[in-house]
Amino acid sequence: MRNLDITTLRSFVAVAQSGGVTRAAGFLNLTQSAVSMQLKRLEEMLGLQLLDRSGRGVALTPAGAQLLAYAQKMVDLNDEIYSRLTDQAWEGEITLGVPHDIVYPVIPEVLKRMGRSHPRVKVQLLSSYTRDLKMLFAKGEVDVMLTTEDRLDEGGESLVSVPLRWIGAPDGQAHRARPLRLAYNQNCGFRPGAMAHLDAAGIEWEMAVITDNDRTVEASVSADLAVSSCLEGHAPPQLAYIEPGVLPDQGQQHINLYGGSGKQALVETMKTYLRQGFASV
Repeated sequence: MRNLDITTLRSFVAVAQSGGVTRAAGFLNLTQSAVSMQLKRLEEMLGLQLLDRSGRGVALTPAGAQLLAYAQKMVDLNDEIYSRLTDQAWEGEITLGVPHDIVYPVIPEVLKRMGRSHPRVKVQLLSSYTRDLKMLFAKGEVDVMLTTEDRLDEGGESLVSVPLRWIGAPDGQAHRARPLRLAYNQNCGFRPGAMAHLDAAGIEWEMAVITDNDRTVEASVSADLAVSSCLEGHAPPQLAYIEPGVLPDQGQQHINLYGGSGKQALVETMKTYLRQGFASV
């Protein structure tokens, strides 16, 4: 009887869920070639093609789609058995603070990894704005924190630098209006910089929407009533980036990582998963 290898199944699941070998390798902390070799070994063992590599990314073949549910169950069961029968010290709670606009696509996978490796640890996800998260972190109410900001404070590390882009409705015209109508959450840290860039470029502007609800901003922008700002790669699907050069460049924002001094082992594990997750994006 031939036995399936959990390591190859884990790589297959990671590739299927992340949509590519590069991102999967980052989450697994392996090289791309190692993940590719494991996928090839799995396909050879089963005598089936599991992935369609003809496009830009990878997609599951019918056989791959059928295998995925079984592979996920086997990986989850393996991790549960190992966790329950070995390290009993992983208990407690850790709070992760993340700005609203960078929860996807990395954070769900990080939470999933943390749940598998530390099933007895309660992970509390707190999604808010950088300013509020930093206040909570300073009071010790957040153990690990991501921020989006144009600088790095003492004790932090910058994971990635991302362009800050103007966003509007697909095929919209609001970006051509003068005064330029803006829509922002009143707590959004990108708002003061956007105003300053417009002032420096001599572009007249007015606030069309200022609210405490992000959905209100998204609805107003998607209706082509105003424009707003968003990190590249994190725009809501119903909105579109405005072509560079039409409005002033807003520069780069850093996604920074900070960890508290307590719960050191858990904090370091969470930080490792976050580093690997953003390295693969």
